[in-house]
Amino acid sequence: MDRVILHSDLNNFYASVEGILHPPYRDIPIAVCGDPAKRHGIVLAKNMLAKKTGVKTGDTVWEATKKCPGLTCVAPHFNKYAEYSDKVFNLYVRFTDRVEPFGNDECWLDVTHSQKLFGPGPEIAEKIRAAVKDETGLTVSIGVSFNKVFAKMGSDMKKPDAVTVITRENFRDIIWPLPSSEMLNVGRKTAEKLQKIGICTIGGLAKTDEDALQSIFGIIGPRLRRAAAGLDDEPVRVYNERRIPKSVGHGTTSARDMTAEDEIKKTVYFLSDMIGARLRRYGMKALSVGVAVRTADFMDFSRRVQLSRPASSGTDIARAAFELAWNQKPPGPLRMLTVFTFNLITDAGDEQLSIFDAEAGEKSRRLDSALDNIRAKYGSNSVFRADNIYNDYAADRFDDEEAGFLPFKR
Repeated sequence: MDRVILHSDLNNFYASVEGILHPPYRDIPIAVCGDPAKRHGIVLAKNMLAKKTGVKTGDTVWEATKKCPGLTCVAPHFNKYAEYSDKVFNLYVRFTDRVEPFGNDECWLDVTHSQKLFGPGPEIAEKIRAAVKDETGLTVSIGVSFNKVFAKMGSDMKKPDAVTVITRENFRDIIWPLPSSEMLNVGRKTAEKLQKIGICTIGGLAKTDEDALQSIFGIIGPRLRRAAAGLDDEPVRVYNERRIPKSVGHGTTSARDMTAEDEIKKTVYFLSDMIGARLRRYGMKALSVGVAVRTADFMDFSRRVQLSRPASSGTDIARAAFELAWNQKPPGPLRMLTVFTFNLITDAGDEQLSIFDAEAGEKSRRLDSALDNIRAKYGSNSVFRADNIYNDYAADRFDDEEAGFLPFKR
């Protein structure tokens, strides 16, 4: 049996939710934007009225208002976006248990075996589209195809509130004439390389020799050719199936340049506490820690170090990260700071400690457990280090997983 895969993409998601929460927004051009005072003054989403004036996601607020002088900029409400995302995903699982999120507003659905209950793939797509609109007020564009790549590309073809069907019989007519830059997973640099070697369309990519592509692009070359030829066979994961992360990190663009040791230390500990909480939530520990910084004059720098023992404590992570961030940072004030952990292992609970570390380690574990329980009950910002009460350097005072935006959240 040929697979039937849907890709569902909520239209202008953040802006559409704002229109539901504030009905007057539906009749005026709006953009959901970060706070310019915290250096997050870019467009995160826009509604159709703003889009028609040329406003794009990623524009600065200044650029967006220049394109659309009557633009209304609204602050994001991530908790509400997560709430609506959950409503829609709970709707999807009525049709199949194979629902794989691709962000908080997109997902794939494998409805191959659902057709006996709900009809052919295009009919299921129409039922989902109508249910989303009736039950949430949002609209969705859906691609229907025989693999994930073409389903995703199909959902991008007609917006808003539409269904596009790409079959084995018509994909050469629909997909192959498109520019090679439109191929899923082809970024700007790859697109430029494809253009330079004369591969201007997706059809041309599908007909190119795999060995030649591998010599230029490495392992990604044959994968792109196979996808362009309709040979993608990647399965859709079961909903709630846990994806094991390869790294866990948090970063922030500071409201003001960080120059003093204390400023950087507070921010490192703030970020490390969130990382530790997530590692414990996954039942994992980190063998390595790294930091990445951007200076006020936009110079990027990163360093990493192996830990003496596996860690899931924010304090242990912060000690190593601060050593890198302060003692090995480039000269000058810092604009952006990220802490990340990698080389992750499962926390089996059988760590070998010295006689001197055992008592301190047990106290640390009890403290972490107590903090996790409090945050689980009252929210991630219910308890944090005292020295971060007045820390306005860490601009993002929320856990992005709690808001529902991590790809391995579900």
